[in-house]
Amino acid sequence: MKGSLSTIVLKLLHDNGRMYGYEITQKVKELTQNDIKITEGALYPILHKLEAEDILTPEIEKVDGRIRKYYKITPKGNAEAIDRIAELRAFADNLNLILNPKISLG
Repeated sequence: MKGSLSTIVLKLLHDNGRMYGYEITQKVKELTQNDIKITEGALYPILHKLEAEDILTPEIEKVDGRIRKYYKITPKGNAEAIDRIAELRAFADNLNLILNPKISLG
């Protein structure tokens, strides 16, 4: 999962518009029925790296008296997200073929 974390983040932001860090961690837990838990220590370096690469842009907003940093995907990020999602899907499909080979009757 380690190498696919940035793709997971991009997929969520691509689908949801903008999200803040804790929201991303909770959405992953929800979608995977608690199988995948992303720590802040793993998530925030990815968010900062994607921001530095102009793939994400932050939006600061005050919510209930607290400052919250939302991340939104940039146009460059949308193209990157589509490419990375396609690559990860192809990898998952091939991994599934390896793990569950069909028995040839030939």
